[in-house]
Amino acid sequence: MYRTRRFLAVIILFAVVFTLGLFLPDNSQTDAKDASLNFADIAWMLTAAGLVLLMTPGLSFFYGGMVSKKNIISTMLQSFIALGVMTVLWVTVGFSLSFGSSFHGLIGNPFDFAFFRNVNLHTNAALAPTIPLMLFAVFQMKFAIITPALITGSFAERVKFNAYLVFIILFSVFIYCPLAHWTWHPDGFLHKWGVLDFAGGTVVHMSAGYAALAGAMFLGPRTGFMDNKHSEPANIPYVILGSGMLWFGWFGFNSGSALGANTTAVLAFTTTVVASAAAMMSWIFFDAARGKKVSAMGACIGAVVGLVAITPACGYVTVPQALFIGFISAIVSNLAVRAKNRSSLDDTLDVFPCHGIGGIVGMIMTGIFAKDVGLFYGHTSTLLYHMLALVIVSAYSFGGSYILYIITDKIVPLRVSEEDELEGLDFTQHGERYKIKKPEDILAA
Repeated sequence: MYRTRRFLAVIILFAVVFTLGLFLPDNSQTDAKDASLNFADIAWMLTAAGLVLLMTPGLSFFYGGMVSKKNIISTMLQSFIALGVMTVLWVTVGFSLSFGSSFHGLIGNPFDFAFFRNVNLHTNAALAPTIPLMLFAVFQMKFAIITPALITGSFAERVKFNAYLVFIILFSVFIYCPLAHWTWHPDGFLHKWGVLDFAGGTVVHMSAGYAALAGAMFLGPRTGFMDNKHSEPANIPYVILGSGMLWFGWFGFNSGSALGANTTAVLAFTTTVVASAAAMMSWIFFDAARGKKVSAMGACIGAVVGLVAITPACGYVTVPQALFIGFISAIVSNLAVRAKNRSSLDDTLDVFPCHGIGGIVGMIMTGIFAKDVGLFYGHTSTLLYHMLALVIVSAYSFGGSYILYIITDKIVPLRVSEEDELEGLDFTQHGERYKIKKPEDILAA
């Protein structure tokens, strides 16, 4: 009964909030006769936004294939549900907190773009000089969607779904939006320092990586983890499919961050595919050099690590530099996974060693290789500011996330019971089970 009343309260809240939005002033559909609009840029950015959206379902397959059979649906849903939760949050307040008028370079005015008020079909000189501000806002929405979804791999197989929903809302408001404002808003303090993050290595991957680390530490290991009783991946073909969808969508993630159909987008596209390929090959051969077999899992994880590491640098570095970034990120993340496996930390799907460490490597490499301003070109200030930003973002993301886990746990207990964990979250959280029909069953049907 208490649970039913709680969800009824949520429905009532939705009704109030969505109804309120009907009465706010809105000029989003004003005449879009704007000489600054570039229709080639609009066409590319619509495509890029769709590509980035595809990454979240891709992530659900990538993560879903790695967990045990009894947790595939719950793990995939934790990624997929972010499409709904974060879209609503971004429209109501998230975009405004990230890109509204700046309060001392720390956070945006929550009322500037609330309910997409003033998010119109005209250009915006500071944020979207050749495309409608609405398109820029929707493109950025896709980044806000996938970031909390990335975190789920760290506490897979043991978190309550309702508690997870509470956490990602808190994380997005108090961690993601401030980081996006610091880094990407023209008046954000990291942006003013000259910190470069072309497509989200700091804002997306480092924040998700540190939140994942905090989550794994707060929730503790899965039942039987310390006795090596955790299950093998349930569906490696899902992992391969998810990796392909992520790689394909990542072209929108990185090339779209050029905000137009231009030569920077071409550079970002090329460095993205090159770094990922280099990381994939480096990962599997590094595994082989340590006596392991070349595996599909290794190839997929290596490719994703390369994508993560090139993300902050993709529009600033050359193709040979992208090859090096892919190589070094694969080696560092591989060693980080190995170190994690020797510890008692149960980061289920290696989110911090791959996304967190990959984002850190990418941030440092950007400070070294960024064209004309990096250490490679004789300038030290960019790298020094990047290292300072690394400390600030790491402390804020980890510390802030840990506090949010504590708050969430007070609102809704985060961890499922041991009985529910052993039964599997697919059934205990969602009343569903993952089943693959045998060939003879299909023929019989």
